[in-house]
Amino acid sequence: MTAARLRLGVNIDHVATVRNARGGVVPDPVRAALLAIEAGADGITAHLREDRRHIRDEDMARLKREISKPLNFEMAATDDMVAIALRTRPHASCLVPEKRSERTTEGGLDVIGGHDHLKFVTAELKRASIRVSLFIEPSMEALEAAHSIGAPVVELHTGSWCDSLSHGETERAAHEFERITRAAQHAAKLGIECHAGHGLDYETARTIARLPQIVELNIGHFLIGEAIFVGLPTAIRTMRAAMDEGRAHAV
Repeated sequence: MTAARLRLGVNIDHVATVRNARGGVVPDPVRAALLAIEAGADGITAHLREDRRHIRDEDMARLKREISKPLNFEMAATDDMVAIALRTRPHASCLVPEKRSERTTEGGLDVIGGHDHLKFVTAELKRASIRVSLFIEPSMEALEAAHSIGAPVVELHTGSWCDSLSHGETERAAHEFERITRAAQHAAKLGIECHAGHGLDYETARTIARLPQIVELNIGHFLIGEAIFVGLPTAIRTMRAAMDEGRAHAV
């Protein structure tokens, strides 16, 4: 049986990072989103951080208004962000951990320690017909907590696996990929839709695409970096081809 087509969500945060480095309005993250969709993206992801270091409120409003594909609003589980999500009404909200000191999201949500608060936020967003996903570590405990919270979707943090590969740590990489594999399988058993993301490039996307339980990858930093050299449409089409090649070997 052939695995379902793997969706690609393109994160356009770092187009806004470049814009904000100098000020002004270029490069425009909404233009990047439109190009990404034209090149084959199935959806657009944007993270509105508390300090507005890249995506801004007006970017989220324009994305919701102007793109034709689903908008995935990455956000901390704060009252302020919940209010913005309820006002924006994106297709989906992915709840992520957030610290001002970090350069990028460094790990999954504490879904055990934050269980009750996350359950309340999840229910509030679901009442507004916003699909909720939780960005979690690939562990059985995190998945069981996500299930108890009532999240219909999880996104597995792939950063540790990708980091170990980039440092040539073969044994650690094998261990981390096994964790991802088991987590994806367990998510399917729990009836939770499984996504994955963080640190993925062409090769790791091709590899993880072989896991049939994972139905969506969210990729941003690598694609925006590649776009500097080859252009965003080419980078996305190459990523799409890598994902499709991996998916063809899904077991």
